[in-house]
Amino acid sequence: MLQHTQVKGPGIGLLGISLGADICLSMASFLKNISATVSINGSGFNGNKAIYYKENSIPPLGHDLRRMKVAFSGLLDIVDIRNDIVGGCENPCMIPIEKAQGPILFIVGQDDHNWRSELYAQIASERLQAHGKEKPQIVSYPGTGHYIEPPYFPMCPASLHKLLDKPVIWGGEPRAHSKAQVDAWKQILTFFTKHLGACPKLKCPKL
Repeated sequence: MLQHTQVKGPGIGLLGISLGADICLSMASFLKNISATVSINGSGFNGNKAIYYKENSIPPLGHDLRRMKVAFSGLLDIVDIRNDIVGGCENPCMIPIEKAQGPILFIVGQDDHNWRSELYAQIASERLQAHGKEKPQIVSYPGTGHYIEPPYFPMCPASLHKLLDKPVIWGGEPRAHSKAQVDAWKQILTFFTKHLGACPKLKCPKL
């Protein structure tokens, strides 16, 4: 990425949602030259398979499918299927985000039904502070579900879960979720501008 002609450097920013957010947090924890990271409804924990990087390994937190519930709509609600976080912010399944070189912004939907994102963000904050890092910025949105996407994208309240091969609910109320997507985009741009520098204005090509 740093060798790409359109990457200003000297560092790069990462943005991910859900499992993608956890991949970004892992990259920020183990790789150099990452100046800022945005986690949208990530968990900060390793989920189902062990992560290996050089001499480092992170065991999976795991889950229990017996904790699945059926919502009023008839769709599955998987918000509580992950195993309990024994040991809190020092749980060995947690990504060592205290090793990240740059700051982390946590965007959280309070009605996330994939997992309890708000709780995970609070635990991540506790871990960073326990290791002498500054308290991270956490932006929480009430009535907002799992897939916080760019402004004006249609809300995704439910869809087929690839791992379960069954439809599940993702949470969120249409009006609140839509407003959150607009505000979250502004928060993300402000965060990246602060820590990566302002982007040069693009010039329209002449016809």
